[in-house]
Amino acid sequence: MTKTLIRNGRIVTAVDDYRADLLLEDGQIAAIGKHLDVGPDTQVIDAAGLRVLPGGVDVHTHLDNTFGDSTTCDDYESGTRAEASRGELIVDGEQWLGRPGRGQFQVRGEVGGY
Repeated sequence: MTKTLIRNGRIVTAVDDYRADLLLEDGQIAAIGKHLDVGPDTQVIDAAGLRVLPGGVDVHTHLDNTFGDSTTCDDYESGTRAEASRGELIVDGEQWLGRPGRGQFQVRGEVGGY
């Protein structure tokens, strides 16, 4: 079993914001608490001064997507720039199939080049 302790982090959830330790066992959250005691087989990461977001954050955008009377503010150009500036860029072309002029994508510039 792989154990990792994230110590002294600022735990931020949808409803809470506090300082604590977070213990992971095989990639799953096993415990959250203050001054958790672990054995020598546990990797310890000092997260003092850092935010810890249990459960992760789903950061994605819908490009030029219309639903009802609304259209998302990101088009292909602005959305890919935003993603590339974070070092991530995944474009799911299935949403674009059947739309005129949207069949193929070309990445302009390089990640971090915007």
